Amino acid sequence: METNVQPLQRKRHQSMAVYEKIALDIANRIARREIAEGVTLSGRSVMSSEYGVSPETIRRSFSLLEEMEVVEVKHNRGVSVVSRENAKKYITKYGKSNENRKLLTKIRHVLSEREQVDKELFTLAKDLIETNDRFSASNPFPTYEYTIKEGSLAVGNCLGTLDFWQKTGGTVIAVRRNGSILLSPGPDLRFQVLDTLIFVGNQDSLARTKELLD
Repeated sequence: METNVQPLQRKRHQSMAVYEKIALDIANRIARREIAEGVTLSGRSVMSSEYGVSPETIRRSFSLLEEMEVVEVKHNRGVSVVSRENAKKYITKYGKSNENRKLLTKIRHVLSEREQVDKELFTLAKDLIETNDRFSASNPFPTYEYTIKEGSLAVGNCLGTLDFWQKTGGTVIAVRRNGSILLSPGPDLRFQVLDTLIFVGNQDSLARTKELLD
Protein backbone atom coordinates (compact mmCIF):
# COMPACT_ATOMS: atom_id res chain seq x y z
CA MET A 1 0.00 0.00 0.00
CA GLU A 2 1.33 3.41 -0.95
CA THR A 3 0.31 6.92 0.06
CA ASN A 4 1.45 10.37 -0.94
CA VAL A 5 2.67 12.82 1.67
CA GLN A 6 1.21 16.32 1.31
CA PRO A 7 3.66 19.15 0.56
CA LEU A 8 5.26 20.87 3.50
CA GLN A 9 2.86 23.55 4.67
CA ARG A 10 4.66 25.04 7.62
CA LYS A 11 6.74 28.15 7.35
CA ARG A 12 10.37 27.18 6.81
CA HIS A 13 12.80 28.55 9.36
CA GLN A 14 16.23 29.57 8.21
CA SER A 15 17.70 28.01 11.36
CA MET A 16 17.15 24.44 10.00
CA ALA A 17 18.40 22.78 6.82
CA VAL A 18 15.69 21.89 4.30
CA TYR A 19 16.14 18.12 4.70
CA GLU A 20 15.84 18.50 8.50
CA LYS A 21 12.56 20.40 8.11
CA ILE A 22 11.18 17.74 5.79
CA ALA A 23 12.17 14.94 8.17
CA LEU A 24 10.51 16.76 11.05
CA ASP A 25 7.39 17.30 8.96
CA ILE A 26 7.14 13.61 8.06
CA ALA A 27 7.64 12.65 11.72
CA ASN A 28 4.82 15.00 12.73
CA ARG A 29 2.49 13.44 10.16
CA ILE A 30 3.31 9.97 11.44
CA ALA A 31 2.76 11.07 15.06
CA ARG A 32 -0.63 12.60 14.11
CA ARG A 33 -1.62 9.29 12.39
CA GLU A 34 -1.87 11.01 9.02
CA ILE A 35 0.57 8.33 7.89
CA ALA A 36 0.01 4.94 9.51
CA GLU A 37 2.58 2.42 10.65
CA GLY A 38 3.42 -0.09 7.95
CA VAL A 39 2.63 2.31 5.11
CA THR A 40 5.15 2.50 2.27
CA LEU A 41 5.94 6.09 1.41
CA SER A 42 6.23 7.32 -2.17
CA GLY A 43 9.60 7.05 -3.86
CA ARG A 44 12.23 9.71 -3.56
CA SER A 45 11.49 11.17 -6.98
CA VAL A 46 7.76 11.53 -6.21
CA MET A 47 8.32 13.02 -2.74
CA SER A 48 11.00 15.38 -4.04
CA SER A 49 8.41 16.74 -6.46
CA GLU A 50 5.83 17.14 -3.69
CA TYR A 51 8.26 18.96 -1.40
CA GLY A 52 9.87 20.89 -4.26
CA VAL A 53 13.37 19.60 -3.51
CA SER A 54 15.87 17.20 -5.08
CA PRO A 55 15.73 13.38 -4.56
CA GLU A 56 19.03 13.68 -2.69
CA THR A 57 17.39 16.00 -0.17
CA ILE A 58 14.58 13.48 0.38
CA ARG A 59 17.17 10.71 0.79
CA ARG A 60 18.88 12.70 3.56
CA SER A 61 15.52 13.26 5.27
CA PHE A 62 14.80 9.53 5.26
CA SER A 63 18.29 8.84 6.61
CA LEU A 64 17.60 11.02 9.64
CA LEU A 65 14.33 9.22 10.32
CA GLU A 66 15.91 5.80 9.81
CA GLU A 67 18.60 6.57 12.41
CA MET A 68 15.87 6.73 15.07
CA GLU A 69 13.94 3.81 13.56
CA VAL A 70 11.00 5.95 12.54
CA VAL A 71 11.14 4.49 9.04
CA GLU A 72 12.98 1.67 7.29
CA VAL A 73 14.58 2.28 3.93
CA LYS A 74 14.26 -0.86 1.78
CA HIS A 75 16.46 -1.16 -1.26
CA ASN A 76 14.33 -0.88 -4.42
CA ARG A 77 11.18 -1.31 -2.34
CA GLY A 78 10.61 2.20 -0.97
CA VAL A 79 10.44 3.46 2.60
CA SER A 80 8.18 1.87 5.23
CA VAL A 81 6.88 3.57 8.36
CA VAL A 82 8.09 1.57 11.35
CA SER A 83 7.07 3.30 14.58
CA ARG A 84 4.78 6.15 15.59
CA GLU A 85 6.34 6.20 19.07
CA ASN A 86 9.79 6.70 17.58
CA ALA A 87 8.35 9.51 15.45
CA LYS A 88 7.24 11.22 18.68
CA LYS A 89 10.72 10.76 20.13
CA TYR A 90 12.20 12.23 16.98
CA ILE A 91 9.94 15.29 17.31
CA THR A 92 10.88 15.70 20.98
CA LYS A 93 14.59 15.54 20.17
CA TYR A 94 14.81 17.59 17.01
CA GLY A 95 11.76 19.78 17.53
CA LYS A 96 13.29 21.04 20.79
CA SER A 97 16.59 21.57 19.02
CA ASN A 98 14.78 23.63 16.41
CA GLU A 99 13.12 25.75 19.11
CA ASN A 100 16.53 26.45 20.60
CA ARG A 101 17.81 27.48 17.18
CA LYS A 102 14.86 29.84 16.73
CA LEU A 103 15.47 31.38 20.16
CA LEU A 104 19.13 31.91 19.32
CA THR A 105 18.09 33.51 16.03
CA LYS A 106 15.75 35.87 17.90
CA ILE A 107 18.50 36.73 20.38
CA ARG A 108 20.87 37.58 17.53
CA HIS A 109 18.14 39.70 15.95
CA VAL A 110 17.47 41.58 19.21
CA LEU A 111 21.19 42.17 19.77
CA SER A 112 21.50 43.48 16.22
CA GLU A 113 18.57 45.86 16.80
CA ARG A 114 20.08 46.97 20.12
CA GLU A 115 23.39 47.70 18.41
CA GLN A 116 21.55 49.84 15.86
CA VAL A 117 19.68 51.70 18.64
CA ASP A 118 22.95 52.33 20.49
CA LYS A 119 24.45 53.78 17.31
CA GLU A 120 21.44 56.06 16.83
CA LEU A 121 21.57 57.20 20.48
CA PHE A 122 25.28 57.95 20.13
CA THR A 123 24.61 59.99 16.99
CA LEU A 124 21.76 61.92 18.64
CA ALA A 125 23.85 62.61 21.76
CA LYS A 126 26.73 63.82 19.58
CA ASP A 127 24.38 66.11 17.64
CA LEU A 128 22.94 67.46 20.89
CA ILE A 129 26.38 68.24 22.30
CA GLU A 130 27.45 69.94 19.09
CA THR A 131 24.22 71.98 19.06
CA ASN A 132 24.77 73.08 22.67
CA ASP A 133 28.37 74.00 21.89
CA ARG A 134 27.25 76.12 18.94
CA PHE A 135 24.59 77.79 21.07
CA SER A 136 27.05 78.50 23.88
CA ALA A 137 29.54 79.96 21.42
CA SER A 138 26.89 82.21 19.89
CA ASN A 139 25.29 83.28 23.19
CA PRO A 140 26.80 86.62 24.36
CA PHE A 141 24.98 86.41 27.73
CA PRO A 142 26.13 83.51 29.91
CA THR A 143 23.79 82.13 32.58
CA TYR A 144 24.45 82.82 36.27
CA GLU A 145 22.94 81.52 39.50
CA TYR A 146 22.54 83.17 42.88
CA THR A 147 21.08 81.45 45.97
CA ILE A 148 19.29 83.70 48.44
CA LYS A 149 20.66 83.38 51.97
CA GLU A 150 19.17 84.15 55.35
CA GLY A 151 19.26 87.92 55.91
CA SER A 152 19.46 88.73 52.18
CA LEU A 153 17.70 91.87 50.97
CA ALA A 154 15.80 89.62 48.53
CA VAL A 155 13.87 87.72 51.24
CA GLY A 156 10.23 88.86 51.16
CA ASN A 157 10.85 91.20 48.23
CA CYS A 158 10.23 90.79 44.50
CA LEU A 159 11.97 91.80 41.30
CA GLY A 160 9.87 94.94 40.88
CA THR A 161 10.63 96.15 44.40
CA LEU A 162 14.33 95.44 44.10
CA ASP A 163 14.69 97.11 40.67
CA PHE A 164 16.77 94.04 39.86
CA TRP A 165 17.33 94.66 36.16
CA GLN A 166 18.05 98.37 36.59
CA LYS A 167 20.63 97.77 39.34
CA THR A 168 22.35 94.59 38.10
CA GLY A 169 21.85 94.51 34.34
CA GLY A 170 20.71 90.89 34.71
CA THR A 171 17.42 89.37 33.57
CA VAL A 172 15.93 86.61 35.75
CA ILE A 173 14.71 83.78 33.52
CA ALA A 174 13.84 81.25 36.23
CA VAL A 175 13.75 80.57 39.95
CA ARG A 176 14.63 77.18 41.45
CA ARG A 177 12.56 76.54 44.59
CA ASN A 178 12.28 73.27 46.55
CA GLY A 179 13.40 71.18 43.57
CA SER A 180 11.02 72.88 41.14
CA ILE A 181 11.73 75.41 38.42
CA LEU A 182 9.58 78.54 38.12
CA LEU A 183 10.09 79.82 34.58
CA SER A 184 9.84 83.50 33.67
CA PRO A 185 8.90 84.75 37.15
CA GLY A 186 6.85 87.91 37.11
CA PRO A 187 7.79 91.15 38.87
CA ASP A 188 5.52 90.27 41.82
CA LEU A 189 7.03 86.92 42.83
CA ARG A 190 8.27 87.25 46.42
CA PHE A 191 11.54 85.52 47.14
CA GLN A 192 12.25 83.05 49.92
CA VAL A 193 15.39 81.82 51.65
CA LEU A 194 17.22 79.25 49.49
CA ASP A 195 15.52 80.37 46.29
CA THR A 196 18.06 80.27 43.46
CA LEU A 197 17.83 83.01 40.86
CA ILE A 198 18.84 81.95 37.37
CA PHE A 199 19.60 84.96 35.21
CA VAL A 200 21.49 86.11 32.15
CA GLY A 201 23.56 89.21 31.77
CA ASN A 202 27.02 90.57 31.11
CA GLN A 203 30.18 89.82 33.09
CA ASP A 204 29.33 92.36 35.79
CA SER A 205 25.80 91.07 36.48
CA LEU A 206 26.78 88.43 39.03
CA ALA A 207 28.96 90.80 41.04
CA ARG A 208 26.25 93.46 41.02
CA THR A 209 23.65 90.87 42.11
CA LYS A 210 25.78 89.86 45.10
CA GLU A 211 26.37 93.49 45.99
CA LEU A 212 22.66 94.27 45.79
CA LEU A 213 21.23 91.26 47.59
CA ASP A 214 23.95 90.49 50.14
